[in-house]
Amino acid sequence: MPITKINPDTLPDAGALGYTQTVTAKPGELVFCSGQVAIDRDGTPVPSDLAEQAKVAANNVKLALAAAGATPEDVTIVRLYIVDMTPEKMEAVGSALPALFKGTAPCATAIGVQSLADPEYLVEIEVMAVKA
Repeated sequence: MPITKINPDTLPDAGALGYTQTVTAKPGELVFCSGQVAIDRDGTPVPSDLAEQAKVAANNVKLALAAAGATPEDVTIVRLYIVDMTPEKMEAVGSALPALFKGTAPCATAIGVQSLADPEYLVEIEVMAVKA
């Protein structure tokens, strides 16, 4: 496996919060996925609450990775863009990540934004991966 996930004793326990503090990646093929939102195959927004949108966006991340021959286990970093982020909204989005990242999660950054490309979108998930 070209990826090593590290949660050093000198930093807070990120694993309990659903991410990893540091990830190293040996040479391999880089995979960059555009931000995924809660849309169906035809590009129609999936009207739902934030937690449901996060689940749909996470599934779209899986589909984007698969198209490149990668899996969620190959992901080194995830960026979450959350409209009008609050701790409660972060928790709702974070609840979708364990199903996407089984085992140790990658590095992560959550970014509060004013809006996304469509007013119906509440969350966008962007990832980068390294496959062997």
